[in-house]
Amino acid sequence: MNSEEKKITLTTDSGETVEFYVLEETRINGMNYLLVTDAADEDDEGECYILKDLSKQEDSQALYEFVEDDNEIDYLFKIFSELLEGADVDIQI
Repeated sequence: MNSEEKKITLTTDSGETVEFYVLEETRINGMNYLLVTDAADEDDEGECYILKDLSKQEDSQALYEFVEDDNEIDYLFKIFSELLEGADVDIQI
């Protein structure tokens, strides 16, 4: 990973912290979405997830939720695939 890559740390409901690396982010219909992976190295095969930013402007910390609706995931993966076209990232659903 190069130093420009953005990393976020999420805390689960059970208090466990999990790190994700941001591959891309976009804003659709006023909502911010992040495409993240758990792979620390671009040579590793990792899982990709889409996070929806639910935080409000006045919140001191970001609040993310995993997108779980299949139709929403399909739609967002198409958008992220187009945004990442030409990048060395292979997204498989």
